[in-house]
Amino acid sequence: MSDETPICSAKGCRAAADWVLAWNNPKIHTPERRKTWLACDEHREHLSQFLGVRGFLKDVVKFEEWRAAEEG
Repeated sequence: MSDETPICSAKGCRAAADWVLAWNNPKIHTPERRKTWLACDEHREHLSQFLGVRGFLKDVVKFEEWRAAEEG
């Protein structure tokens, strides 16, 4: 990851991301594959619901925890 401030993935949002939403589409991704969206506090629930109703959402983690796990 770069040292740049992560930005929320919600359309038009430029807020700093505080959350990582890990997901995959089981029709096209292997079970262990994780794609990510970033979310600010305001958009975390909306983006989680969007992925959840499709059965794509696998995990929601604070950005700092995700970064630490990736670096660890």
